[in-house]
Amino acid sequence: MTSEELVAQYGPRDSMEYDVVVVGGGPAGLSTAIRLKQLAAEKGQEISVVVLEKGSEPGAHILSGAVMDPRALTELFPNWKELGAPLGQPVTGDQVLFLSDTGAKETPQWLIPACFHNHGNYVISLGNVTKWLAQQAEALGVEIFAGFAAAEVVYDEQGRVKGVATGNVGLGKDGEPHDGFQLGMELHGKYTIFAEGARGHLGKQLISKYQLDAGKDPQTYGIGIKELWEVPADKAKPGLVVHTAGWPMDSETYGGGFLYHLEGNKVTLGFVVGLDYKNPWLSPFEEMQRWKTHPAIRQHIEGGKRLGYGARAITAGGLLSLPKQVFPGGALVGCDAGYLNAARIKGSHAAIKSGMMCAEAVAEALAAGRQLDELHAYPAAFEKSWLHEELHQSRNFKTWFKKGNTVGTLMTGIEQWLLPKLGIKSPPWTLHRDQPDHTFLRPAAEMPKISYPKPDGKLTFDRLSSVFVSNTNHEENQPAHLTLKDNSVPVQVNLAKYAGPESRYCPAGVYEFVKNEDNSERLQINAQNCVHCKTCDIKDPTQNIVWVTPEGGGGPNYAGM
Repeated sequence: MTSEELVAQYGPRDSMEYDVVVVGGGPAGLSTAIRLKQLAAEKGQEISVVVLEKGSEPGAHILSGAVMDPRALTELFPNWKELGAPLGQPVTGDQVLFLSDTGAKETPQWLIPACFHNHGNYVISLGNVTKWLAQQAEALGVEIFAGFAAAEVVYDEQGRVKGVATGNVGLGKDGEPHDGFQLGMELHGKYTIFAEGARGHLGKQLISKYQLDAGKDPQTYGIGIKELWEVPADKAKPGLVVHTAGWPMDSETYGGGFLYHLEGNKVTLGFVVGLDYKNPWLSPFEEMQRWKTHPAIRQHIEGGKRLGYGARAITAGGLLSLPKQVFPGGALVGCDAGYLNAARIKGSHAAIKSGMMCAEAVAEALAAGRQLDELHAYPAAFEKSWLHEELHQSRNFKTWFKKGNTVGTLMTGIEQWLLPKLGIKSPPWTLHRDQPDHTFLRPAAEMPKISYPKPDGKLTFDRLSSVFVSNTNHEENQPAHLTLKDNSVPVQVNLAKYAGPESRYCPAGVYEFVKNEDNSERLQINAQNCVHCKTCDIKDPTQNIVWVTPEGGGGPNYAGM
């Protein structure tokens, strides 16, 4: 049954009223909520704020490298150290390596571009920082509903966003209600802020409905595959930050690795592959496993134990792909809009700053008695901010790499190293893109097959054992949250033309082609494995796969990631 049919039969839905509804309990959403409460306290106002978080708790779905620039956090909480923010490991050194299949060349320190210098930054678990932000938000009076997924945007008669509805609970796999059925609840706000992360389910709908990306370059993405390791004490180098380019990527495919030493003998490492890759035989998961076998990476983790695994798509288009951030009744913040700076491989500082700017615009509007209009003060503040200056400086980064890794590396050196040395803050040229990532795949017959080594279970692993350590779980008797517009397309188009790329680009073994009794093929969707990375929604060449929200609380439960 459709949501409309369920509401007609079991409704109307209950509703709750707030001044501000925030969708997503990550750094952007929580910073929006925190700043609203801070401003209310400063001005003696009362602003009711609720945050909806689809994970089982704040931080459960958060995945990032991460090296954090504390600039925005310091603006939000100047006394964050006294408050116990979990930024305990300052960066102690940077290495930038160019890998061949067996060797590694280290970039001299004086040649490392400014975007890769991390002095003053911290190696963190962004999940732990998010949990801490949630504690600060609740202490200020923010209501946080964890385990509740915002499944629908609710509009008023004039087409303005007036809130969201949580997903229905107690539907069977056939979409029909069973004994435990409960209709979702509506949360109404004078403003609704969307902070769902990259390729947000509702954010995507809002961008389309209000044409927020009109005149912008198409957004481009990467998939980040990450692991957390505990290593022997003699291998621990707390604060060391390593970035790699080159092998195992070919010269036409964008990708690179990161390896960061945390405190407590922990190492977080991962690999990012641009989702504009051309070869349908490529598997980002397998490339990450293969990357770990390189001597320059192996030396850091060999003899250690893998503790965690996860994957998440990240936005990489930057300023030129940033949609209009506001629409009647609400706004996009953080990676739901696409503020991540791909040149710096950093987004948490941008998420916090965007949430703060949005909150200031909301507080101003509420104080003036306005509601459900466009928060023009938010994009205006962004235009004047240090974040805009930072993103403007690195606006061409991903586009250069679409011309090949050699050109990308050379031009990154010019834009991020040479021009600043010459006192030129921002490159005087701008490059544009016109193709979304899903259009780049070439037919399988035109591209070389890639043979990946079998995992050894010590250094390299398979997908299913990886999903196990991500603590992923979904209620089994529910409709699949990975949906197909046309059930015939996976076999007749994707398998026939592209050799079934969904079985390789998914890092969790969700998609597999299996034989029917008559020896024909069908796509089997193992939705219970899904780590909510959104890669399928982005990379599917026919855009036939649509990710929708599962029951709240489902998905990964990352620990220390």
